[in-house]
Amino acid sequence: MIRKLLSLSLLTLLSTSAFAGGYRVAMQGNKQLAMGHTGVAVISNGAESLFFNPAASVYSENKFDISGGVSYLVADTKFQNKTYGWENETRNPGTPFYLYGSYKATDWMTVGLAVYSPYGSKVEWDKDWQGSHLVNNIDLKAIYFQPTVAIKVSKHFSFGGGPIFVNGGVTFNKNLSRSMTDEQGNRTNVTVEAKNVTAWGWTAGYLVNVDDHLRLGLNYRSKIIMNETSGKSKFENVPRFGQSIFKDGTIKAEMPLPAELTVGASYTWNKWLFAFDYNRSFWTAYKALTIDFVDNPAIGTSVNPRNYKDSSTYRLGVQYTMNEQLTLRAGWYYDESPVQKGYFAPETPRNDSRAYTGGLSYKFKNGIGIDLSFSYLHFSDTNSSYDYYMEDGHNVSFGGTYKSAVTSGGIGVSYSF
Repeated sequence: MIRKLLSLSLLTLLSTSAFAGGYRVAMQGNKQLAMGHTGVAVISNGAESLFFNPAASVYSENKFDISGGVSYLVADTKFQNKTYGWENETRNPGTPFYLYGSYKATDWMTVGLAVYSPYGSKVEWDKDWQGSHLVNNIDLKAIYFQPTVAIKVSKHFSFGGGPIFVNGGVTFNKNLSRSMTDEQGNRTNVTVEAKNVTAWGWTAGYLVNVDDHLRLGLNYRSKIIMNETSGKSKFENVPRFGQSIFKDGTIKAEMPLPAELTVGASYTWNKWLFAFDYNRSFWTAYKALTIDFVDNPAIGTSVNPRNYKDSSTYRLGVQYTMNEQLTLRAGWYYDESPVQKGYFAPETPRNDSRAYTGGLSYKFKNGIGIDLSFSYLHFSDTNSSYDYYMEDGHNVSFGGTYKSAVTSGGIGVSYSF
């Protein structure tokens, strides 16, 4: 039982790093977010191409393209279990950002650097709430560094890519069980902290210009293995009988972030640009989480099943160029959840979702542009449970109805010369 209690704590810690505290919100460029986060086959998004498809950056008409921006999101989740009369809700902000820069070294080669934070939100429930044995709060931060090179083979074909370096950290707290307290009645809890966790991956993209109107794109990001070798666990309010077992110490753990494949097309017609992206995330790589409690031999090593499934995202976007200064955009996407039945937990309260996006850009004559975006992401209501919490030698389910949504607004600045 003790082994299961603590290993589930670390399961929560690392699984949320793949979901940004429960919400996998795509915000890696305000221009493209306004178009439903499409962009794998678009060459007009400037330095934002470094994220969506590095191969597109070589078709820029500028020597330098620079783009940076930030979004402010608010994630709302409401939980209810009518059988037991449980109700709770959480509202959490986040500020994902990006900074891209590309340099056209020759007519056929572009180099660039992309820095972005795809995971950077948090979830904070009321302390000692009904699901506190799974999570009280979690705060996640991760930054990606991606240098790229793009080569133009001809006016019809290009390719590009580069390595990805990830640096991140997380702080997580949960109660150790549904009922354990110290002698004063305070709930026993554990806080886990990991700092400067690093990993490497890579990305590669291809772009085909079929003609002056139709373009096809492909981008692949490899699986990234996150290894934690020096995480810390700290226990509070431990009763006397458990103090020889529940000791502060070091943990080791490993979790794969799945590979992703995005393919898409764009079509320009007069002042209009239409785009479609299809994304496939290979979540079946995440079958289980293995955790080694280095300083707690009584707990040892634990293997926790996750059994995620591959999931797809379908994105649509449209752009209308009114004149040289003003561009309008709108989009929509549908994102499938990889969580299977019985694995739905309050630290990752996400289900299938639909996003509605829009925005505009205004470009001044000096080459500086302002990019604005907004999005509303609605998760389908779900009555789900997490069935693999082990207590007293038995799996205990925790579930209810979850209603979730994310609202965001973003601003970016771009400069080309």
